[in-house]
Amino acid sequence: MAPRVDFRIHELVLAGKSLVVVEVPAASHTPVRFRETEFICVGTYKKKIKDYPEKERSLWAVFQNRHFESDIAIEDASADQITSLLDYPAYFDLTEQPLPSNLEAILNRFMDEKFIVSRHDGRFDITNFGAILLAKDLSRFGRLSRKTLRGIFYKGKNRVETIREMPGAKGYAVGFDRAVTFINDHLPLNEEIGQTFRREVRIYPEVAIRELMANTLIHQDFYLTGAGPMVEIFADRIEFTNPGASLIDPLRFIDQPPRSRNEGLAAFMRRINICEERGTGIDKVITAVEAVPLPPPDFRVSGDNTIAVLYSERSLAEMTQPERMRACYQHACLMYETNERMTNGSLRKRMKIAEQNYSMVSRIIAATVQEGLVKPFDPEMGSKRLSSYVPFWA
Repeated sequence: MAPRVDFRIHELVLAGKSLVVVEVPAASHTPVRFRETEFICVGTYKKKIKDYPEKERSLWAVFQNRHFESDIAIEDASADQITSLLDYPAYFDLTEQPLPSNLEAILNRFMDEKFIVSRHDGRFDITNFGAILLAKDLSRFGRLSRKTLRGIFYKGKNRVETIREMPGAKGYAVGFDRAVTFINDHLPLNEEIGQTFRREVRIYPEVAIRELMANTLIHQDFYLTGAGPMVEIFADRIEFTNPGASLIDPLRFIDQPPRSRNEGLAAFMRRINICEERGTGIDKVITAVEAVPLPPPDFRVSGDNTIAVLYSERSLAEMTQPERMRACYQHACLMYETNERMTNGSLRKRMKIAEQNYSMVSRIIAATVQEGLVKPFDPEMGSKRLSSYVPFWA
């Protein structure tokens, strides 16, 4: 069955008899296929959609006009329920506004933000937009509970043994900083020895964790049911996974303008300085990784998921050939974005390779050129040591 459907089973007793109800969510962004076939009800009969082209066109028109953010998370809520379910003090803190002295002003502001919708009878509907950003506890919002950010720490390099999980199920805006702090506080530290003192430094740059976590939340496909954003911390890496295949080729994350399925969510997270819409987040990640330095991050699409991976420190000898080529490509992208070009010398500096080992870097560059990821800026340049390179898309 595709896409995966989040069935819910309810058991109850009605008039002294046991009753089991299977709740099937309505199709949201695409018809649900069973054994690669899509069906529709025509009257009281189940029919194949392909046999009813007019109904199929009407169905797709409905899907195209729907947006997750404007869909309703909870219907018919009272004003007291709104303030019980949504963290309104945190909203005013995050947006640097004074907290109103009366409930009516709070509700009016929430309606302006499209967090809630008035029902014209003194009651309200809470939108997905309001819930996913401001929920005190997403588990109180039905299916949105599956969209809670999960953070899982594992003992080794696989998922066999879990050490701890990140607590809480807050909305993304009100819970973001706490989640970043929790993960950073539980990561191992390295001891750095200076001339007169020692200090502990984080293995992974905090800016990289922050940017990748924000991307994981903002760019997910909320219509993929049964899955949510996840940060998994292993002994040798951190994996950030969000439901939904990327709208951009992962190789082009550095240079292409950002595209988001959730424009309202991205705009609000930018307003409160959690993310940027200028598309520089990945540049910051790679820049921070090069400064440490760490192996190059990996960005890939796996099935219905987009995955970003940060790796802990490894020597050049421990890095695989694909990792070396990825480091070369990402470095060339960063150099090009700053109106410079990658050279043997700049890549040696990025990978902390001694000058006398320039031939080793030349081999990495040659392999990356052969892979089609970078190209010589001047193909006629005779000296490999003095040549400069740009990304394949430049």
